[in-house]
Amino acid sequence: MNATALIPAPLHRWLLRVLQPWRLWLWGRLGREVEGIMVLGFAADGRLLLVRHSYHLPDQWLVPGGGRAAGEDILTAAAREIAEETGCTLHNARSLGQVRRRMPQGWTNRIEVVTGRITGTPRADGREIVAVALHAPDALPAATNGAVHAYLALWQASER
Repeated sequence: MNATALIPAPLHRWLLRVLQPWRLWLWGRLGREVEGIMVLGFAADGRLLLVRHSYHLPDQWLVPGGGRAAGEDILTAAAREIAEETGCTLHNARSLGQVRRRMPQGWTNRIEVVTGRITGTPRADGREIVAVALHAPDALPAATNGAVHAYLALWQASER
């Protein structure tokens, strides 16, 4: 069992909101390079899975993703993040490559972008994720984070 499951969801969301800025500040002070995963998960009808976080850019739609443990396989991490955040299963996953982003706080985010098909009914975990939705890639909500558009461009280039 995940230890955070023992924390009541409202308290967990509050801790995430309070501690996230400090974590990013510390990473910046340390000049940290963080390995992450972002997943373009497509439903059978071609719609893209988007999420809203409780603590990170809560007013924007993002693709599911998160940290990657040292030595964790890219596709395994992608499947784990999709399952943890949305309850869906990732199939036919493939890497689209790596994107490096220098963050304003001074740390670097090294993101492996993965794509695949999802099955299951998306649901927010109620802790990290407070909303999920499926959208056509060419009709994303106005509040979609710019990084999602960059990841979609990477995916579209791979489809040619």
